[in-house]
Amino acid sequence: MGSDDSLPDDVTTLQAMLRAERAARLAAEAEAQAGTLLIEKFKLTIKKLRHEQFGQSSERGALLDQLELQLADLEENAAQAETATQMAADKIDKITVPSFERRKPARRPLPEHLQRERIVYPVPATCPCCGDSRLRKIGEDVTETLELVPRQWKVIQHVRGKLVCRACEAITQPSAPSHPIARGRAGPKLLAHVLFAKYGLHLPLHRQSEVYRREGIDLDVSTLADWVGASAASLMPLVDAIRSHVFAAERIHADDTTVPVLAKGKTRTGRLW
Repeated sequence: MGSDDSLPDDVTTLQAMLRAERAARLAAEAEAQAGTLLIEKFKLTIKKLRHEQFGQSSERGALLDQLELQLADLEENAAQAETATQMAADKIDKITVPSFERRKPARRPLPEHLQRERIVYPVPATCPCCGDSRLRKIGEDVTETLELVPRQWKVIQHVRGKLVCRACEAITQPSAPSHPIARGRAGPKLLAHVLFAKYGLHLPLHRQSEVYRREGIDLDVSTLADWVGASAASLMPLVDAIRSHVFAAERIHADDTTVPVLAKGKTRTGRLW
């Protein structure tokens, strides 16, 4: 905030500045309220579409996707406008006027199962007011922020010691551990991630290969394809059991669902039944 010395002494000019500030504040308030109402309208429409049963499922899914994208854009624009307004208010001198109260959404607590890391800021050894060193703690304020730790790659070494008998010279060694893929170098968690990214997130193998390369791990598309094929063969008994269970029913209800699949240089349509 600027000092009062920067304000003009003319009462008429001050009144004009105050009117302009008040008009700008009312316009900002009206725009914020309109944006909030529109966001709430989209949320209500999405909620109704998720609970009501009407129209074709594919049409309803496309409409939901479109509404959710528009809702995300509205929320991003509202947050950007609010942040820009706050940054501009910190840079320019303004006349102090009563600010309006915006209804802010209730902030949900962060998940309790996440690991907490405490960063304790150093406190002064003496009182900044009088300089006395007799300070005692009466409480603390804790502000939580959500942070993302990038995933880590690691190599697991399976060590099998060899023992020799001094009596008969026989060599013994523990049995080799079982691997999901014979002579494969991929662990079960990595294979599960590759399969989920391909079939759950519809991320093609060449995109996965590019992501892994940026993380410092070179996995060719051919290698990933071999892993997917070997995993599919290993999971085939489970697929057969599910198929037998499904076809044992008297009636089978199916739905043709289209899914956009990222391909090399384009996006093609995949189908799920």
